[in-house]
Amino acid sequence: MNRFGTIFSVTIFGESHGPAVGVVIDGVPAGIELSEKDLTNDIARRSPGLKGTTSRKEKDIPKFISGVFNGLTTGSPLTIMFENKETASSDYDEIKNIPRPGHADFTAYHKYKGFNDYRGSGHFSGRLTLPLVAAGIIAKKVAHPVEISASISEIGGMTEYGELIDQCVADGDSLGGTIKCIARNIPVGLGEPFFNSVESLISHIVFSIPGVKGIEFGSGFKTAKMKGSQVNDIISDISGKTATNHAGGINGGITNGNMIIFNVAFKPASSISIDQESIDMTNGQKARLSVKGRHDSCFVLRTPVIVEAVTAIVLADLICCARAV
Repeated sequence: MNRFGTIFSVTIFGESHGPAVGVVIDGVPAGIELSEKDLTNDIARRSPGLKGTTSRKEKDIPKFISGVFNGLTTGSPLTIMFENKETASSDYDEIKNIPRPGHADFTAYHKYKGFNDYRGSGHFSGRLTLPLVAAGIIAKKVAHPVEISASISEIGGMTEYGELIDQCVADGDSLGGTIKCIARNIPVGLGEPFFNSVESLISHIVFSIPGVKGIEFGSGFKTAKMKGSQVNDIISDISGKTATNHAGGINGGITNGNMIIFNVAFKPASSISIDQESIDMTNGQKARLSVKGRHDSCFVLRTPVIVEAVTAIVLADLICCARAV
């Protein structure tokens, strides 16, 4: 449920307004140099600050609880924790009984019989992507020399989106967008078909990021409109390099030595200040809701590093599995 991976595995814990959030990473090889400073850059990339992101600003200082000694990983489970300090839980009093349209409030209420922590969305919050980013930093070290980079392709259907975000913030609305991710220096042969194919595993963990609604590899849905003679990637040399990369670096669920390329679609955030209709869970009557608090109008601005992190987790695990054979 909250654990992912076979050898290199991650378990996330915590809620948005609880004492802390964090991650336990198992399968980390011993002897890897690691300090809090190694986490600084990627954590900063995920942090708010740009217009359209939340005004909640946590310090996000990582605390190593286990698995690091004298600046080196020990080989035991690596536990990293981040304290929650800048909470404003009273902002969520109304949504305790009136769920936000489009959010997990309604489904979480029923699944956990009303015992879920609704403050700041609890365990369903984007806050839980922080420990994912921390795990991704470790995964990038394990997967070296693999290099992973993600960037924003478009927001709200636009490649130039500055004014669009400004207007959205003014309107109290939200925007989604698309992220492009590329992984380089990929060895041939990673992947465990059928059910642990590379696409299956990346899709699995990518869909764990709050707000993700779609993913496509290589040319994706465009290939449904193409002919085989157009889609087939001609192999150029013995290393597996191809003239094109419509397959996104994967054939039969196994890496073919080319770059892994995929796109991820994020929906607009559900927490908007525009008045919406909902239902009161206490009496079943219709109710109006205008969400209060500090929320991202455009959460996708903060997601490239998250997509990189989860991709690194998958590739690190697959590399560890390949080494164990």
